[in-house]
Amino acid sequence: MSDKLLYALTRPLLFALDPEAAHNLTLPALRRAAALGLTRAFAKPAPDPRTVMGITFPNPVGLAAGLDKDGAYIDGLAALGFGSIEVGTVTPRGQAGNPKPRMFRLPQAKAIINRMGFNNGGVDAFVANVQASKFYQNKDGVLGLNIGKNADTPIERAADDYLHCLQKVYPYASYVTVNISSPNTKNLRQLQGASELDALLAQLKEAQSRLADQHKRYVPITLKIAPDIDSEQVKNIAGALLRHRIDGVIATNTTLSRSAVEGMEHGLEAGGLSGKPVFELSNIVIRALHYELGDELPIIGVGGIMSGADAKAKIDAGAALVQLYSGLIYTGPALVRECANAIRQ
Repeated sequence: MSDKLLYALTRPLLFALDPEAAHNLTLPALRRAAALGLTRAFAKPAPDPRTVMGITFPNPVGLAAGLDKDGAYIDGLAALGFGSIEVGTVTPRGQAGNPKPRMFRLPQAKAIINRMGFNNGGVDAFVANVQASKFYQNKDGVLGLNIGKNADTPIERAADDYLHCLQKVYPYASYVTVNISSPNTKNLRQLQGASELDALLAQLKEAQSRLADQHKRYVPITLKIAPDIDSEQVKNIAGALLRHRIDGVIATNTTLSRSAVEGMEHGLEAGGLSGKPVFELSNIVIRALHYELGDELPIIGVGGIMSGADAKAKIDAGAALVQLYSGLIYTGPALVRECANAIRQ
């Protein structure tokens, strides 16, 4: 049975469940299917290697962080043909996240609102999961590890959390993403401000240099930013990225805007809005970043990719690679192949 047909049959069942319950059912099922070899029949994208940040990606379509916060399902997700897999966001200590319900589908808009709040088991459990995966053990592909701060860490101490996580995950990552753009951790987006960002990036870069010497291996660092920034903020962020020689930027996270979902059921729920409504918002940021950065620093485009044409539009806007999340929920795993084919052609 093809992945497209299988998802067409299972989607109505999954959409009948609470979104978080469906999420918690699907990932273990995918891991089990991969372990039994049932995913081998799924068609994978043709090889289309791209070298970005000194890393060779088998194809330019990756999984965005957030789907697998604890790195517990890497092998199952790898079976879907991604050119890279990013897991997390992980924090130094485990935390439950925000109260439930905290995830909402808006099918009319092909959108999701979540206010999960970095729910995860902590960085030590996360690293153990990464180490246990065959994907990591066999060096089967590109693995991004996404780090954040605990909700109860004061914002002025946020760098301590990022540095702690960076040290823990560094030996196991192909690259590390620093998430300063989730709207679901209080005050986190303050770190995108000019002085706060300069201070954080300086400390991260110093730690990266020290860890590279320690482990005899350079692991690139990317910064994940929000779509809710203006042209002046884009310019400031781009300048900081270049000044501190950060290796890449992921544009973008979820949006706080609700203009595209006004009047819809759940449209006023608090949290970050992802899916189709964030598509053009992220493209605007990608174009502005590319104008400021040129070819000096690669952009990974994420936000609202629902088709191969959407993925190609991110590349045309200036992205070197793309990532998927919400589109998988609405379209299914065949989206990986569709996007890879569109970019290759």
